Amino acid sequence: EYVFGTLEDYDFTQLANLQPISTFKEKEGLTVIISKVKADQLNIGYSGIFQCITLNVHSSLDAVGLTAAVATKLTQANISANVVAAYYHDHVFVAVKDADKALAALAELTQQGIEL
Repeated sequence: EYVFGTLEDYDFTQLANLQPISTFKEKEGLTVIISKVKADQLNIGYSGIFQCITLNVHSSLDAVGLTAAVATKLTQANISANVVAAYYHDHVFVAVKDADKALAALAELTQQGIEL
């Protein structure tokens, strides 16, 4: 289980302790994606709990259409998703309650010939 939190002030020692799987610097603060356990331990606020679905396909950062296909399929299943593109794979964060439904929807894409 993962959460999205934000830090207005931070240092690299604190970040090392958080062990984020991802960060993104915005003008309002640093967004961190961390385990729910770690957020609870360190009193980092969050508003939702997510599961991470990693797409196995090695997607190029300039590939066209993969994110759109995933987003469309999840939208059709009424599932909200936060997609994080990393160097080798895309990672889709969905609410814990929707994780099984999301996996089933994405499995349908692979049956349609879209490699995930």
